[in-house]
Amino acid sequence: MTFNNRWSDFPDYIIGITKEIWEDRGIATLHDYYAPDIVVRSPASVVTGNQNVIGATMATLAEFPDRTLLGEDVIWSGESSETGLLSSHRLLSTATHAGDGVYGRATGKQLTYRIIADCHATGIAIDDEWLIRDQGAIVRQLGWTPEDYAADLIEREGGAANAAKPLTPETDRAGPYAGRGNDNEWGARLAEVLTRIMGADMRAIPERYDRACHLEHPGGVTAHSHGAADRFWMQLRAAFPDAEFKVEHVIGRDDPMMPPRAAVRWSLWGRHKGWGGFGTPSGAMVYILGITHAEFGPWGPDGWSIRREWTVYDETAIWKQIHLGAA
Repeated sequence: MTFNNRWSDFPDYIIGITKEIWEDRGIATLHDYYAPDIVVRSPASVVTGNQNVIGATMATLAEFPDRTLLGEDVIWSGESSETGLLSSHRLLSTATHAGDGVYGRATGKQLTYRIIADCHATGIAIDDEWLIRDQGAIVRQLGWTPEDYAADLIEREGGAANAAKPLTPETDRAGPYAGRGNDNEWGARLAEVLTRIMGADMRAIPERYDRACHLEHPGGVTAHSHGAADRFWMQLRAAFPDAEFKVEHVIGRDDPMMPPRAAVRWSLWGRHKGWGGFGTPSGAMVYILGITHAEFGPWGPDGWSIRREWTVYDETAIWKQIHLGAA
């Protein structure tokens, strides 16, 4: 892999420019680091064009002026910066809700939440992105439920007819990256576990998760062991029992001084037909974009197990689709 002399490697670039843009106020550097026609997908919407990204960045900083983005890991694939690299960047963010904005009147509350962003870079320019914030954690810390926040947001956006449309296969935009990741064994193992769970084979959890596994889940939830993993995944799948599950992107890594680890971007697309984690079945069509990171250890029946798992999806975008589908 080759890279610009300013950064030692691709993770150093991803972590470095994130700090430079957000914490060092180098917002104008987005003209260098983001391609003019970039596509940024979040569960809430699809944003195209660098100028729109700059506007959204400034709006976020106006609402959360002391926001930090602490890079926990960068799980990446690709051969060189010339041919393109894909990073799955997991961050822990802290912020004070000090300004009015999309989350309502300033409350002064202190927030902590996770983000995972998949970014494709060619040279030093990012030209394709999938960005998921733990909106459930954010709004709960501000005193909302995700359900109520989504309903209020629809009203503030002018009602169901005028509200911004969440990301779905119908609103998505094609970008330049069409890769699927790499063929490392750890990525394949995580993808297989998720596929088994989404296929209702919940035996995958006691078979493949360490009994002492550490879990970080949407809503800022920290949990441990098989029972918590089963409850989380069961609540999701039960609410969307017939939704189509797709593994969208898979990366596995073996790096010095790090445990084996993996990043899988996945989706669910189907009707809200079941009782689970999202209330009374509404029949609404819902698209869920999720990203799961995992670290592996040696304690399992085949000599490996998932010791740590981080999964992020946007509960408010799910509720927004449920509300819009019922409107």
